[in-house]
Amino acid sequence: MKKTIPAITLAAMMMTGMLTACSGGGASQEQAASPQSSTPATPAGKSKVQFWHSLGGKNGENLDAMIKRYNESQDKVEVVGTFQGSYDETVTKLQQGVAAGSAPDVTMLERAYVQMFADSDVLEDLTPYMKKSNLNKDDFTQGLMGHSVFDNKLVSLPLNRSTPVLHINKTMLDEKGLAIPKTWEDMKKVAEALVVKENGEFKRYGLSMPYDSWYQLAMITQAKGKFLNDQGTSIGFGGGEGAKAFKLLKDMQATGGLYYPPMQDSGNIVNQMFTSGKVGMIFQSTGTIGGISNSAKFEYVTAFLPMDQVYATPTGGANIAMLAGSKNKQAAWDFVNWVMTNPNGAQQFVIDTGYLPFTKKMVESEQIKQLWAKEPNRKVAYDQLQYAVDTNKSVTWPQLNQEFNKAIQAIMYDNKNIEATLDNFKKEAERILKK
Repeated sequence: MKKTIPAITLAAMMMTGMLTACSGGGASQEQAASPQSSTPATPAGKSKVQFWHSLGGKNGENLDAMIKRYNESQDKVEVVGTFQGSYDETVTKLQQGVAAGSAPDVTMLERAYVQMFADSDVLEDLTPYMKKSNLNKDDFTQGLMGHSVFDNKLVSLPLNRSTPVLHINKTMLDEKGLAIPKTWEDMKKVAEALVVKENGEFKRYGLSMPYDSWYQLAMITQAKGKFLNDQGTSIGFGGGEGAKAFKLLKDMQATGGLYYPPMQDSGNIVNQMFTSGKVGMIFQSTGTIGGISNSAKFEYVTAFLPMDQVYATPTGGANIAMLAGSKNKQAAWDFVNWVMTNPNGAQQFVIDTGYLPFTKKMVESEQIKQLWAKEPNRKVAYDQLQYAVDTNKSVTWPQLNQEFNKAIQAIMYDNKNIEATLDNFKKEAERILKK
């Protein structure tokens, strides 16, 4: 008997639309408002596969181009790609579609939501399809497979995936004789050395980052904490890891070493401040590398997120999954398999967009090697995957993240006591986990 997706989870998901894209789950700042695709007529004799996705704007155009390449590559399957809105909106529509029997054959799923649908038994186990196609889990980058296997079932595969990295105005650092920071201590010193203050007003800041739990999650894991314990039954950062991360941020915020942006449109604000020289370094997604490269008028480089006790980075973005209720499973798998293995599939999509290559064949391909030689900033994100961690694997993640964002707001905007705020967050989070 299949479990149903809890209504309370749906309500929590609908409240998380402020989050950034490639992060812990939420609406993409890379997504522009985009009309839903009209459904073309399927040529006679072809199987139609419905594919729901969450990419608008330029990345949506790149995804549409990939679908077009697939449709033109063979004459048996016609894939219809439909933009469903942000990651959260797609999840909401997918839940409704599953309940109504109108779900698609294939869907894009922000990776933090995969477990929720897997727990409800609505995603197809891809293991037998993989075996017939001579594929296995070892063909994929392990740092991106943390949200693919649940209850020994392989229910999703990476697609548009990313990590946060440190983006640096190297020209600015060079002018001050500063080295690229490798540790939190380095980062604080460099950020504060870059500050320009005139007449009591900050004209330039050292570091910034979008409003998003992604970055605080990264710092907690760098301090050797975990968002959830290994059993997923309680909050996993104790012993001061969370307080240590937030104290560093608040100390830097007070000196101008850190500019913490308004919640609304925070990603674009941070990007514009960086490219205009108003901040020297930012924590941001790998998905912004292309846009920043085109706008920066200075030497622009990327680096690993600075470490505290260890290097660590969360991953973000979405996976691709097949619905268990699909009536066109073989045709759906033909498309998914082509995306995973054909150089004109996800490999070209990765080259076009800036997302991470996620199979060993992609990484070893001449096209990716040439790309990295031309744009070494993009290779940094892949190299950092050796330190990838999954800190948010829980069916209650949308609700937990909502509560964690409340704590971030209280500390970063309202200057509430760090320890008391995190203690309140833990109590509320553990109440949710015990339901």
